[in-house]
Amino acid sequence: MSEAPQMTLGADGDCVVFRVPLKIRRRGGRKQIIAPDGTNGTATDGERRNESLAVTIARAHRWQQLLESGRYATVGELARDAGVDNSYLARMLRLTVLAPDLVGAILDGTEPDGLSLEKLYRMPVVWNEQRRRLA
Repeated sequence: MSEAPQMTLGADGDCVVFRVPLKIRRRGGRKQIIAPDGTNGTATDGERRNESLAVTIARAHRWQQLLESGRYATVGELARDAGVDNSYLARMLRLTVLAPDLVGAILDGTEPDGLSLEKLYRMPVVWNEQRRRLA
C-alpha cells in the first residue's frame, strides 16, 4: 500500500476532498487500522491512540464512500444494512468533515486530551472553527 494521503478540490470546486488510504483488518477479534506505509499504528514507548475514535472515523468515511458511490441511495437504507439507527449514522457522517490535521492527530494519537466522539460530532463544519474549539 504505497498511496499517500491526498487533498484535492471536489468536482464542483466548492469542496475539498481529503482521502486517507486506510485498511481495517481484524486481528484476534479486534479491529486494527493499517496506515498507508503498511504499519499498524501500534502505540509504543508512551505513545497513545484512541483506537475507538480512529476506527469510528474510518467507518464514517467508509459509509460516506458507500453513499457517494450510489451503492446506497439514502442514509436510512445504509443505516438499515449497517444495523445502526439513522440518527447515529447521520451523526457519525459529520466526522467526515473534520479538518485533515485533526484526523491526522487522532490517527497519530496526538489529539487533545479529553477529545471524545460526542465532542467530535458536535464540531462545526468550518475547519478553523474546529481548530479554535480544540486550542
